[in-house]
Parts: sequence; structure tokens; C-alpha cells
Amino acid sequence: MRRVGSIAASALVALAAWQALVLLTGVPRFILPGPALVAETLWTSRALIAHHTMITAIEVLAGLALGATLGGATAIALAASPLARQLVRPMLIFSQAVPVFALAPILTLWFGYGIGSKVVMTLLVIYFPVTSAFFDALMRTPQAWIDMARLMGASPARIMRHIRIPAALPGFASGLRLAAVYAPIGAIIGEWVGASKGLGYLMLLANGRAKTDLMFAALIVLAICTVLLHAAVDRACRATLDRNG
Repeated sequence: MRRVGSIAASALVALAAWQALVLLTGVPRFILPGPALVAETLWTSRALIAHHTMITAIEVLAGLALGATLGGATAIALAASPLARQLVRPMLIFSQAVPVFALAPILTLWFGYGIGSKVVMTLLVIYFPVTSAFFDALMRTPQAWIDMARLMGASPARIMRHIRIPAALPGFASGLRLAAVYAPIGAIIGEWVGASKGLGYLMLLANGRAKTDLMFAALIVLAICTVLLHAAVDRACRATLDRNG
């Protein structure tokens, strides 16, 4: 409850500052609409915004699920195999030298203007943070635990399953929390490059028609969805960690 109260208080302060800026500067509404106008647009365009929100939510959730699965599997493979670390890890690091955002036009060309290209874009945005966080946690497993398991005759696969992975779950959870924040960014950028649905598309459409209030409304909905997604992932991670001790 304290956390909810803190978030609500921060939101009220931000809204008050926003309204004060609009009133004191007299900025035109097509440049910076006031919060009251944005709230009115949220209500009058709720069906339109809800439709595009659903498309973006599908892209984000699908990309998050695929990215977490692929990132987790890659981290386990890297931790288990020195050869994989020598061959794959440099490629992962090198891939970060290429801005993922620059790949959006290529992904749109390959996967089309539908949901597929946005899911892949989301996957690429979160893949490295999840892989890196989980891999680092796997490599930090106390050596004494591993040595004890080997003395008891445990195979490398059983050590990975019963010792290293459970010990590294907090690191994996940290990666997922970051992924929950980054995933919407990938989907929105993909929609900016090429789409006919989604909040990113709605923002571009509103901007092109000088409907700044609608653009702000879509942006606020996106921010709220991101906060809710992060909260849901955080809660799921905490519950999983509590069950695993």
C-alpha cells in the first residue's frame, strides 16, 4: 500500500507540474495539451486506444515470452559449455555494437508489416539483457557447492539443474525485470517503422494530423501498461523465488 501511495503521489505531482507549465507559459494546445484535454481524449477515444493497445500488448507479451525463453536457454548453454562461450559469447557482445533500432526496417522487410516483425524486434531488444544477467548469475554459483556435488557423483547436467540454475534464479529475475521495461520499446519502434495497428502507429497517425492530445493519450497508456507489466513480472519473480527458498 505504501508503494501504491508513493506512485499515486508522484503521479499527482507530475500532473500538477504539467498543468502549471501549460498555464504559466500559455503554450498552444497543439504543442503541449493540458492534462485535462488529454484525459478528455482518453475517454472520448477509449475504444480506438483500447484496440491499438491490445495489438501492442500482444506484440510485447509474445516478444517477452520468446526473448526470456531464448535468453535463458542461451545463458544455460554458455554456462555449460566452454566451447559455446568461446564461439557464441563474442558474437553476442559484437551484436550490441549494432543498434537494434537500426534493424527495424530490415525486420519489417523480412517479416512484413504485421505483428511478426514487432515480436522479433521486441525479442532482440530484451534478448541480451536476459542472457547476460542469467549467464553472470550462473557463473557466480559458489564453487564449493559444485565441488560437493561432484564428490557425490552428480553429473554436469544434474549440477546445472539442481544447483546452478536454482542459485542463479535471482539473476534471471533481474534480467526479466529489465526486459519488462525494454519490451514495449521494441514493439513501439517496430510500429513506428512500419505498421497499420498498435500504439506506435497511433502516435504517428496523431502526430501527422496534429492531434497532440491523442498522441499524449497513447503515450500515457503505453507508460501505464509498462508499469503494470513490470509490476506483474516483479510479482511473479518474487513468488517464484519464494517457492524456491
